[in-house]
Amino acid sequence: MDDKEALRVGAAVRRRRRSLGLTLAAVAARSGLSVPFLSQIENERARPSVRSMERVAEALETTTARLRAAADSARTVDVVRGGGDGGGGPGVRRVVRGGHQLNAKEYTGEQDTGREYQHRNDEVMYVADGAVEVEAEGRAYRLERGDTLYLSGGVRHRWRATEPGTRILVVAVAEHIDATVDPRR
Repeated sequence: MDDKEALRVGAAVRRRRRSLGLTLAAVAARSGLSVPFLSQIENERARPSVRSMERVAEALETTTARLRAAADSARTVDVVRGGGDGGGGPGVRRVVRGGHQLNAKEYTGEQDTGREYQHRNDEVMYVADGAVEVEAEGRAYRLERGDTLYLSGGVRHRWRATEPGTRILVVAVAEHIDATVDPRR
């Protein structure tokens, strides 16, 4: 892991630890690493070795790959230009690249996958042009240009564009992010 990546993973370690309701002392006991060292990792003041990151990941019941994927992307700037192949198949363009905390895709044309979706985290659908029919939790919604639909994580839904030239933007919290709320807190 390079220095830049090692430094950025601290926020992801902290988020994961907190989502599990663990203290630094508990992670230290699980990983065999010291509390001060773990604090330095979380505060991005230490560059942990690959082996240390493996121990931290194991203590947090995840993998180093997931921690890297969840690394704080707040300092990342990435321009995705319009046109060209969006990498998402015909009529689908990825608007956010890489393993960031958000997934965003633009769908154009008469999309109708016919399949039902159920995502772990929240998502928003914005209709830029045209119209869309959405079925969510047994109810039907017709969305037109400028309309937005919010779906909380776990809501079963399906959608289809109903007009030629329809353009929608779907933005969702990435699947590798645990954005679920623990009602006990």
